[in-house]
Amino acid sequence: MKKTLSVLLTIGLLLSIHDVEAKTEPKDEKANTYELLNLFGEVMERAKNSYVEDVEDKKLIESAINGMLVSLDPHSSYLDAQSFKYMNEQTKGKFGGLGIEVTMEQGVVKVVSPIDDTPASRAGLKPGDYIVNIGGENVMGMTLNDAVDKMRGKVGTKVKLNIRRLNEKPFDVTLKREEIKIQSVKNDIKAGDVAYVRISSFSEDVDSNVKKAIKKAEKDLKGKLKGIVLDVRNNPGGLLDQAVGVSDLFLNQGEIVSTRSRNEEDTVRYSAKSGDIAEGLPIVVIINDGSASASEIVAGALQDHKRAVILGEKSFGKGSVQTVVPLGKYGAMRLTTARYYTPSGRSIQAKGIEPDVEVHPAKVEEIVSSYNFSEAEYGNALKNETVSDKKENNQDKTKDEEWRKDYQLSRAVDLVKALGIYNSRN
Repeated sequence: MKKTLSVLLTIGLLLSIHDVEAKTEPKDEKANTYELLNLFGEVMERAKNSYVEDVEDKKLIESAINGMLVSLDPHSSYLDAQSFKYMNEQTKGKFGGLGIEVTMEQGVVKVVSPIDDTPASRAGLKPGDYIVNIGGENVMGMTLNDAVDKMRGKVGTKVKLNIRRLNEKPFDVTLKREEIKIQSVKNDIKAGDVAYVRISSFSEDVDSNVKKAIKKAEKDLKGKLKGIVLDVRNNPGGLLDQAVGVSDLFLNQGEIVSTRSRNEEDTVRYSAKSGDIAEGLPIVVIINDGSASASEIVAGALQDHKRAVILGEKSFGKGSVQTVVPLGKYGAMRLTTARYYTPSGRSIQAKGIEPDVEVHPAKVEEIVSSYNFSEAEYGNALKNETVSDKKENNQDKTKDEEWRKDYQLSRAVDLVKALGIYNSRN
């Protein structure tokens, strides 16, 4: 009995000691945090007093905050008041600069995608290009915000960029800054009966503009619409609600995307409302390595629901959610707070969307044979009484041949038409 009691007392004492240690551990952590904050204050004071040049407190503190955030991942950062203003202008579809979406990789600026009809796209910049020098200053050592600020400037002024591209020698390109006005949605009719909708970014009202584009195509073609091509190549993303809205246009039900943070109870699921604006017509979505974020949400949702065929190249792979927290007159902080998941539970992060049909950009030359003759070329051939002698409009033919030079688009349109034929026979 004494032995048993002794063992129980020993166990109880050990548990008590463990309980005391557990209770004191957070206090030790808090003490360490205060020590580190004191360290920060000491380093800042030493830098302010001993650095070779005079430096403002504001610059030191903002740089420290930004350093803390950018060390977490490439998309978290501190936005000073001016950068925060630019960001708000960009989501509204109007801002100043070169028209280029960038990120930071290996200490240099990487092009995610140039925006349509901007100085960057007209100069031929491509997704995956690296900007290593801006206006004579090396990018190494700059923050992403610093680099972006140097590319912005007064409308009409020029800036020289040094570009490194895979398998090519480094080259310089000089761009003139413009006020960038993004027309996020453009539409046209291809091959006579296919609606082509180009989405260059997911800024405000994109979902309503896509809806208008589809309705216009249906009206213009008077019920003869065969299908739709959604082009989100080089689309760097934008607003989550717009990606959800565009996906919802073509889905009758089911999950569109979910966002999951480190706390399971904070998971948010976005679901489609009843009603497919295209009423089941074939859809092909074109993506490439410049399709990121919101573009990947749309492609992933339509792919998982088997509502569209995804054609092109693997997308960029930005599957994280950034929350922008305003900090009053000091700007804002952009913090990665969750990951995106497609309806089937796939994470887009660092993986991207794999196309169903892989098609790389290419230049195709038509081979015209001069040795074969058709029945119609015989002088005394019988006429076909079921067709008219109406001549083809050369202007329309030239216009048709022009967009056919875009190999990925040409393949997408052909696929839509083929799916339309197949569906009509079943």
